[in-house]
Order: sequence, then structure tokens, then C-alpha cells
Amino acid sequence: MSEKLTPEPAKLEEPAPVSGDKLPRSTVVVLSILLFTAFVMLLNETTLAIALPAMMSDYNITAATAQWLLTGFMLTLAVVMPTTGWMLDRFTTRSTFIFAIAAFLIGTVIAALAPSFGILLAARVSQAIGTAIVMPLLMTVAMTLIPFHRRGTIMGLISVVMAVGPALGPSLAGAILSFTSWHGIFWFMVPLVALAGIIGAAKLTNISEQRDTPLDVLSVILSAVAFGGLVYSVSSIGIIIDGGEAARIGLMLLVAGIISLALFVWRQIALGKHDRALLNLRPLAVRNYTISLAVLIVLFGALLGTVNTLPLYLQGSLLVTALVAGLVLLPGGLLEGVLSPFFGRLYDRFGPRPLIIPAMAIVTGSIFWLATVDQHTNIWLIIAIHVIFSIGLAGLFSPLMTTALSSLPANLFGHGSAILNTLQQLAGAAGTAVMITIYSNVSGEAQAQGVPETIALADGANSAFLATGCLSAVAFVLSLFIKKIPTEPAGLGEQHSSKPDTVSE
Repeated sequence: MSEKLTPEPAKLEEPAPVSGDKLPRSTVVVLSILLFTAFVMLLNETTLAIALPAMMSDYNITAATAQWLLTGFMLTLAVVMPTTGWMLDRFTTRSTFIFAIAAFLIGTVIAALAPSFGILLAARVSQAIGTAIVMPLLMTVAMTLIPFHRRGTIMGLISVVMAVGPALGPSLAGAILSFTSWHGIFWFMVPLVALAGIIGAAKLTNISEQRDTPLDVLSVILSAVAFGGLVYSVSSIGIIIDGGEAARIGLMLLVAGIISLALFVWRQIALGKHDRALLNLRPLAVRNYTISLAVLIVLFGALLGTVNTLPLYLQGSLLVTALVAGLVLLPGGLLEGVLSPFFGRLYDRFGPRPLIIPAMAIVTGSIFWLATVDQHTNIWLIIAIHVIFSIGLAGLFSPLMTTALSSLPANLFGHGSAILNTLQQLAGAAGTAVMITIYSNVSGEAQAQGVPETIALADGANSAFLATGCLSAVAFVLSLFIKKIPTEPAGLGEQHSSKPDTVSE
């Protein structure tokens, strides 16, 4: 960590008192800055896929090489996110935000000017470092500043960022590429992030109590090997199944990732007894947090797997264009963004169970419905199913995140959000890889037996969606055990007052 991030002794700023349901202006400003920054960064995450062909032409590289611009970004997120709990403990809110903005902004400018693929890849890694820090920071600040009875609404707004940002990324990139080169995608981000950085540097104050926790270098190394190896290997599951030299490398990284994860967990438990853990695993001892987290992991894997498999089915079996395939997913993504704050307000009024259980049933049912598609399915039916799927997601993300984090004592918000975001990245990579592998293998075997391509690809999509539906059914069963948080957690730095979910020292 650079000198810039070393904190000066900072006075802890307590949240301003809340009058009725109106949030203090300072709180609104802080959350607005972080929400806008996270939106831009998540928008950036999905803009590049549509520009890969142009980059391949400019740098004279293959598709397999170009994909590292996406895979490298995801690997960096998985490696950096486990360290954010330590960062939020050790450094001030303002210094952490400035570091994240600087990493993202420097990476964006370098990417826009990159003369070679290697430099562009390094720039994407720098962007990912900033993105990996901002999302846990946003959740931690929201959970710290927002009163207990308003958290669902604010998590609904965070869900808008998580849903609409990635949904608009490909459309925005397509619009930019229609009148300029792919460099313009990065130049578009520069003034937006710079503005957020300037305002944030002026307005952000420290909102959490700092602790002088030393950085355990061995934990960082184990974390990098564990989460980096797992994300890479699950992303390469199709290559591993096919065999060959690349498969051996993938298997070696998988084994290394599993062993390193076991050692990482063991070391965090040992260091946690002395309050020196890089990633405090005590949130996992809270039953309500762990069950909500498990449902979220399955949900995120199903989401990314579905949105990445659907375009393959649409273009391969229904023979629509890439533009049409992208537009099919847009209504659902936008509707999810519109409905998320609404479901957040319902959460504040009724609690988690009246929302999570029916919404999980909707998501599971819609995925099983997708498993019935064939080469003759009407595209409007696909849009309708995806819209229903998105309505279910809107009723799940903010209630699940709010329930998970609100089940923790305030001093574990940072580590709880770091665990949540890290495992979501791993689940997204696994969901995408497994669904596409099932899709490819089933359709490939069918074509080898002489089945027409459009029918074979529909069969592959059926199998992928069916497997995801079965996994979602398991998550539905788990969701039945999520409990309403009976009492408001204690104040900043204190323990949760609810006995069943209290984390013992």
C-alpha cells in the first residue's frame, strides 16, 4: 500500500441524528458519491466484451488472448476483495476511497492510451483493484450510517447499481463504438470517475473506528493463490474436461487453490484469536448471515450463468443477431433496477421472509421454465421469462444483502461485506463456466450424433438451465431457514444484541 493510503489520526465522525425518516444531508452526499462511483465501475466491467473483436484486430491477437481482458479483471477482483476487510479496519474511509479512485483512474487513462496488449491488460488489473475496493466500501458505509429501519431501502439502491450498471454496459459500448474506436470507451469513463474522486476527496469523512491491524503477508499470498486459482480453474472447467496441457495447468491451479484456501481459512482462524486476521471469518459463525450468503452465492451464479448462456442459445438456436440477443436481456435488467428500491422499502416494512421466499420461488420457477425452450420458441416468450426472472432477482438481492449484513455486529460490517463480495465473484465465475460447459458438451454430443445444429444447441441450453434450476431449488429450501432480525444491532463497534446470532469472541 502506498504512502498516500497511510492514515493520519482521524476523529471518528458519528452518524448525525435522524429526524423522522429523513436522512442527514451529509449521509446522503456520502452515499450518493459512493453509489455513483460504484455504478461507473460496474458499467466499465461489462463494456469491454463487445469491443474485443476490434481490440483483436488492432493488437493482432487471438480471441483466447483477448479474453484475458475479462478473465484478468475477474481474477484481480477475487484476489483483492479478501483484503478489503483489513483495509477498512486499518485506513480511513476517505483514504481508502481516494486510493480506489486513483487506481481505477490511472488504469482507465493507461487503457485509453495503451500501445500494446500487455499494457492494456495491466491497466485492466489497475481498474479491477479500484472496483474491488469500492463495492465493499459502499456496503460498509451504508450499513454504518443508515438507521436499522431504512437499510432495506438503501440496499435496494445498491441493487440498482449492481443490476443496471452491468446491464447498460454493452449497450453503452455499442453506442460509443458506432462513432469512435474502442479507446473512446475508456475516455468516456475518465471525467466521470475524476469528478467522483474530486467530490469524494472533499466530502468524505471517516465513519468507522480504525484499528492498527498489521498486514499479514502470508495471508495475502494464500488469498491470492486460493481465490485466484479457484476463479481461474472454475472459469476453465470446459478446458479441463477436454484434456490436454491446458487441462493439466487448470487442474494444478484447482488443487493449489483448494489447498491454499484451506490454509488461508486455518490461518485466519488462528490470527482472529489475536484480532490480527486479514479477513475476519467470524461473520460465518452467524447463522442468519451464513444462510443468506449461501442463497446469494447460488443466486449470483444463476444470474451470471443465465445471462451468459441465453445469448448463445438465442444466436445459435433461434438465429437472431448479436444486437437482438443483447436487447432481449435489456428490459429485464432495467426492470430489476426500477423495482429494487421498491422491494427495499417493502423489506423495511415487512422483513425478509415475506419477500425472499416468494421471490426465490419465482426465480427457481422461471429457470425451470427456461429449461423447456427449443429451436421454435418465440423470442417474446424468452423476453417474458427473463423479465419474470428479473422481478424475482429484484425481490432477492437487497433483502438478502440487508439481512446478511444486518445480522452482524457493526464492527464486522467490513469483513462481512468483503466475504460476500469475494464469494459472489467466485460464484459468478463458477455459474458461467458450468452452464456454458454443459451447454457446449450436450450440444456437441448431439451434433456428433447427427442432430441438426439449431436443435442440438437448444438441447444444450435445456440441460444448462435444468442444472441451474435444480441448484436454485436447493437455494429455495435454504431460504426457508432465513430469520427476521429480531432486534436492532448495537451501535458502532458494539456487538449484536440478538442472542441467537451473537458472535462470541
